[in-house]
Amino acid sequence: MPDPAGRAEAAALEAELATVHGVRHAIAVSSGTAALHTALVACGVGPGDEVLLPAATVIMTVSAVTAVGARPVFVDAAEDGRGMDLADVAAKTTERTRAIVPVHLAGRTDGLIDLVAYAQSAGLHVVEDACQAQGSTTRGRTAGTVGSIGCFSLKDGKIISCGEGGYLLTDEDDLAARAAAYRTHWLTPAPGAPAASRRGMNYRLAEPLAALARHNLKALDQAVARRREQARQLYDLVGDTPGLTVHAPAPGDAPNGYSALWRVDLDRPRDFSTRLAEAGVANSVGTYRLRAAHQHPACQDLSPADCPRAAETVDRMLAVTLQQQTTEADLHRFAETIQRAAKSWAEGR
Repeated sequence: MPDPAGRAEAAALEAELATVHGVRHAIAVSSGTAALHTALVACGVGPGDEVLLPAATVIMTVSAVTAVGARPVFVDAAEDGRGMDLADVAAKTTERTRAIVPVHLAGRTDGLIDLVAYAQSAGLHVVEDACQAQGSTTRGRTAGTVGSIGCFSLKDGKIISCGEGGYLLTDEDDLAARAAAYRTHWLTPAPGAPAASRRGMNYRLAEPLAALARHNLKALDQAVARRREQARQLYDLVGDTPGLTVHAPAPGDAPNGYSALWRVDLDRPRDFSTRLAEAGVANSVGTYRLRAAHQHPACQDLSPADCPRAAETVDRMLAVTLQQQTTEADLHRFAETIQRAAKSWAEGR
């Protein structure tokens, strides 16, 4: 989208992102959270509205919903722990519901196609939180391009990064125009809203970061292949360790290898993940304190409904963080630490 500031690197990055992902529009912004906030604004979500999102999510997704003045409504996990429970989605859809925000944690897109089909039948936007899912696909479609608009992060540690940043993808001209206007104080026009007719934010991506992202984007396919190979090697090295079950992708899904993912069937699984983190195996629960959003201290003022399957899904999630710089020696060390810790944990030590 045109930017009155004449930001050549950001504009070039947007064109390249759109081409790589096979969509009409990409809008570069300053972070993944900014992408989510901007996407919700573009979809017309605001005060008094409700947004459905999984209870199994990170706090940043919740923050984007509350930032537009909408109420987050947490949805329980499916019975098998894969994605959102469609029955709960339908039960919690009201006349105030405006959007659904599926969150592709660990690069997984569980249940996305069926969720989008439901949203279309209900006249709702789907804003994909694909911040951890660059390069993941579901039934041949790229994560972030299945719903109305997809949101990505370029923060360090993501498949493609530039230190800090994000972007949105969409095929809808109106959504793209509103997103581009909002991220630069509405200095560009959008349908029904001339330039400077509304308030926006400074969510522009800095030119040096855009240039770095352009450089790294050239290696997207190689970066995804490397992460997938790292995850495969780690699964092989850990093997059939008692108490751990590989969370295999659903048929038709091809996750990007953002994290190697297991279900922990040991007592006190959160404490087990913490022990691994203390032993040098970074993971979502033990290192970053991931917990179901309805149990998060910062969400208690939202009067969230209980989502027991989501809570168990998160508590028993071992998502081992992988990086481009993770070496084969690191993978062997991770595997040995996981095997040793699981054995001693099962023995009560």
